[in-house]
Amino acid sequence: MAKLNKRKKTAAWTRKEGKSPSGGLNKKGIKSYRRANPGSKLKMAVTGKVKKGSKAAKRRKSFCARMGGMKGPMKDKKGRPTRKALALRKWKCRINKKK
Repeated sequence: MAKLNKRKKTAAWTRKEGKSPSGGLNKKGIKSYRRANPGSKLKMAVTGKVKKGSKAAKRRKSFCARMGGMKGPMKDKKGRPTRKALALRKWKCRINKKK
């Protein structure tokens, strides 16, 4: 009998199907991450309009400060935006360009 080559799939949040084309993770990716990391408090991106000083506004400010300070290009060699750039755009972060 021929053996079936069964490879274990990796979590969806690490593959293309768990990532949103507009940046960050989609619902399937977030669900997969929570399943792989029990007890985590991963939430959806803050993409809408928020009141100044609200909990969501503070989450956005914190994310933008952390992600905006990460090393790495905003565009790849072909001129396409990187995952970092897409995530910052999705969260509506204002990126200060140094001159």
